[in-house]
Amino acid sequence: MNVIRSQKAWLAPLLAGLAALALLLSGGLASASESDLVLPDLGSQSFGGIDGRTLLLGGIVVCALGFVFGIVIFSQLNKLPVHRAMREISELIYETCKTYLVTQFKFILVLEVLIGAVMVLYFGVLRGMEATKVLVILLASLVGIAGSCGVAWFGMRINTFANSRAAFASLKGKPFPTYAIPLKAGMSIGAVLISTELMLMLMILLFIPGDYAGPCFIGFAIGESLGASALRIAGGIFTKIADIGSDLMKIVFNIKEDDARNPGVIADCTGDNAGDSVGPSADGFETYGVTGVALISFILLAVPDQAVQVQLLVWIFVMRIVMVLASIGSYLLNEAVAKASYGDADKMNFEAPLTRLVWLTSFVSVALTYAVSAFMIPNLGGDTTLWWKLSSIITCGTLAGAIIPEMIKIFTSTESRHVREVVTASREGGASLNVLSGLTAGNFSAYWMGLVLVALMGISYFFSMMGLDKLMIAESVFAFGLVAFGFLGMGPVTIAVDSYGPVTDNAQSVYELSLIENVPNIEAELKKDFGFTPNFEKAKHYLEENDGAGNTFKATAKPVLIGTAVVGSTTLIFSIIVVLSNHVANAVRLSPDDRLTAVMGLLSPLHPPFLLGLVTGGAIIYWFTGASTQAVSTGAYRAVEFIKANIRLEGVEKASITDSKKVVEICTQYAQRGMFNIFLGVFFSTLAFACLEPFFFIGYLISIALFGLYQAIFMANAGGAWDNAKKLVEVELKEKGTPLHAATVVGDTVGDPFKDTSSVAMNPIIKFTTLFGLLAVELAIEIDRTVSVVLAAVFFVLSMVFVYRSFYGMRIKSGEKETTAAGVRATA
Repeated sequence: MNVIRSQKAWLAPLLAGLAALALLLSGGLASASESDLVLPDLGSQSFGGIDGRTLLLGGIVVCALGFVFGIVIFSQLNKLPVHRAMREISELIYETCKTYLVTQFKFILVLEVLIGAVMVLYFGVLRGMEATKVLVILLASLVGIAGSCGVAWFGMRINTFANSRAAFASLKGKPFPTYAIPLKAGMSIGAVLISTELMLMLMILLFIPGDYAGPCFIGFAIGESLGASALRIAGGIFTKIADIGSDLMKIVFNIKEDDARNPGVIADCTGDNAGDSVGPSADGFETYGVTGVALISFILLAVPDQAVQVQLLVWIFVMRIVMVLASIGSYLLNEAVAKASYGDADKMNFEAPLTRLVWLTSFVSVALTYAVSAFMIPNLGGDTTLWWKLSSIITCGTLAGAIIPEMIKIFTSTESRHVREVVTASREGGASLNVLSGLTAGNFSAYWMGLVLVALMGISYFFSMMGLDKLMIAESVFAFGLVAFGFLGMGPVTIAVDSYGPVTDNAQSVYELSLIENVPNIEAELKKDFGFTPNFEKAKHYLEENDGAGNTFKATAKPVLIGTAVVGSTTLIFSIIVVLSNHVANAVRLSPDDRLTAVMGLLSPLHPPFLLGLVTGGAIIYWFTGASTQAVSTGAYRAVEFIKANIRLEGVEKASITDSKKVVEICTQYAQRGMFNIFLGVFFSTLAFACLEPFFFIGYLISIALFGLYQAIFMANAGGAWDNAKKLVEVELKEKGTPLHAATVVGDTVGDPFKDTSSVAMNPIIKFTTLFGLLAVELAIEIDRTVSVVLAAVFFVLSMVFVYRSFYGMRIKSGEKETTAAGVRATA
């Protein structure tokens, strides 16, 4: 709340500026937009004797079952045995996470005031839309926010008790439970997240009147995108402040990993959930929803035949429903195989069953894609071959969901030659060569990832030329959207392997913080109450080794999400181009058939505004990278300063709860301040560039997608290589406390904001900018040109205020003394 109060001085002029904008604008809108789209009657087409509406109603039942599946797993995990010492630590982590999330939710609602003001201005004032529709849009945006925040809360809650259950299970001296519990937690999150998202979208499709569905989808997508952006940015900053603050103590005081005397460890555990659980859950929810909204908009804009529209819409959503079943079924089968293979084993490769799960789900999804498509659309628009061509396009994305993780493991796995090279370089060259070799791995990974994406998108383009042009305009754009759709096809499993990491990371911390080995008569107590004799050495080894697998699979999920954002953004950008083409066609009285041709010359480097937009997008990506890293480095400085001044290594077993909470407060404050500046910088930049020139804005959107793709992949994989190089030294080489370990800790702390702050937040930022840009550019093209340019200048100045604040308002000022209870004094 202190952070929110500190920003009130900025909120008042911002809202006043939006009110002034409403007074400046005048005139009606002539062009159709996404808000005008009307859904066709989904029951008008039959699929194997079942009408489309009935099929989708059955889909709601499947979603309900998927939701129940997730809740049942939640209940099962909650009832697993756990020692009180570990349970107390996990509940403390939960309480600090809860406090952080409540603060975040309040802050998101403040940002919703800004976004809501623009939506009311655009839909209510400019478009003259009836008040009921405007209210529906606003309510839908709140539902989107509630969805993102709700699944984030659920993910945080299950992970913060699965961690102690996994730590306790390791005491039995077998590796399998330390693998099975984190994956079960991940599948619970994945099933609940995807089922909830899909159910909400189906309810809009089926129960909202057709002329309200378009505005409802837009509001919903903007709301979930806002929630995901804020949670991803703030969570990424929070977690890396805490992680760096905690890790550097290992070097400064030569203490062990997760030393209970270190007051930064609880904050680090909170950050593991804020950044690696809350953020990805909200991000996955938003990614799944926005991709669906983009495809719906495309179909209604680009497909003239209403019967084909219905067939494609129902087919897409049935495919999503089927893939939920494929993911759950594959998980159950894979777990049976894993238990048979490793249930009683004393050693296991933790990555092996996770890899098998990803590939199994991919193959099952591909098989079902062709089978269901053959059943549903054997004759699409008079063409009896399109069912397998469309299935092949989706398959490009589905296979990408398995191929990309394999590519990423080449650069981030503990078995990777690149990771081992980081260790080798560190042994001889210390931290300098550690950092350089990690940068090399990141750059090299971006090259290969780029080639993989080009190959898969190129194949989809090839199939799109085989008859789709007879059904729609810009068929290649639809193909790229389906690739993004395929990326997310096995959504529950993708979310599960991503969520695996924060549980394994926290499990190791919970073990150390619980001081379980120091509990009086612990062996006798465990034998009496739980029926087994603990093996502490094996438990610690398995937890550390499994944390390496968690690091690897956290790394593999990031490029899937960023790839989806970039590939899917092409579909959203197409929607903006259609709006612009309609505007140009109306202005020069062209026929609808010539409307896209009319703007092609303006979507070229030969059109200077478009070229300048391409250049500007790159500038924004590099500002965003620097600003998010600045927030981490300054916050980490304050955290380290506080921890060094307050850590007690003599006469105590663990840090005081008060000191631990102060570190959490430091992380929260800098996360909020960083997110506030970054988000409003993005918000006003979007408005400024949309008002400046529409084709400049198109170039800008394309540029941030491409620059963001490669920047994110490079940073995520460099960070993953540094992270697991440290893990290799700790687990395989067992050289903690050595100069080699110190060098890898330095590399890991450099990689922390790379992999978990800047890179991961590219995904929601790209989608929010593109989605919000739909409204912004429509607003800009319909107002007087002079007014538009003036507004562009005003918004650009406002964006520069927050760009300036993101660096110079967040900088480290040496010699400052802390004056607040948290040990942090606001410098902005």
